[in-house]
Amino acid sequence: MTDIDPSVYASYYWVSSQYHKFRQEFADFYRSALLYLAYTSVASLSESFKLDLAFDLSLSALLGDNIYNFGELLAHPIITSLLGTRVEWLYHILQAFNSGDLARYQELCHVHNAALRAQPALVENEKKLSEKINILCLMEIIFSRPSEDRTIPLKVIAERTKLPIEDVEHLLMKSLSVHLIEGTIDQVEGTVHVSWVQPRVLGIPQIKSLRDRLDNWVGKVQTAWLSIEAETPDLVAA
Repeated sequence: MTDIDPSVYASYYWVSSQYHKFRQEFADFYRSALLYLAYTSVASLSESFKLDLAFDLSLSALLGDNIYNFGELLAHPIITSLLGTRVEWLYHILQAFNSGDLARYQELCHVHNAALRAQPALVENEKKLSEKINILCLMEIIFSRPSEDRTIPLKVIAERTKLPIEDVEHLLMKSLSVHLIEGTIDQVEGTVHVSWVQPRVLGIPQIKSLRDRLDNWVGKVQTAWLSIEAETPDLVAA
């Protein structure tokens, strides 16, 4: 409906987000609030409003069911409102989740323990947060491996996530059940073969990693071509 003023959509999604916030429906609030921002100029919002909205969006992203992609939020200008404030720690936690950096998350929890404990929703959902960061750590392990090397020993995942093998199997089953990955677990060999991982918005470090892998692939193709030229010069010339 192109003839409708965008402010109508903005008003609708804002009311929707506040309804879900009141009911503590984190995932629905997150989606409605992002849609509100899609029809709203961030420059038109006051600094205090932007800070409050960025804070609520960050909490809902962390606590929302089936929200495992933080790249869209981190790329939105609203999120920079957290920088230089007393809640800047939340921005860094989002970055740790987005990159699946378990060690960084644990460090931030230790440094900002008092601030975290002051947020009842984070305290009540501590177990859920732990599971989510482990899932994101798993996805980062998969993403960092070449596509031809997606058979991963469970002990490798256990070392990165600091989980016992039986909990790694539960983590994999959870990831499979919410369609973050596709693959098969081989309990006999103690491996998981991942055939697909859910696409997500990549951060700058992840894009650089992807670029390096593409450069490596181009190098392999060039080496193969030179080898073919050396072995079959007449055929190549023809």
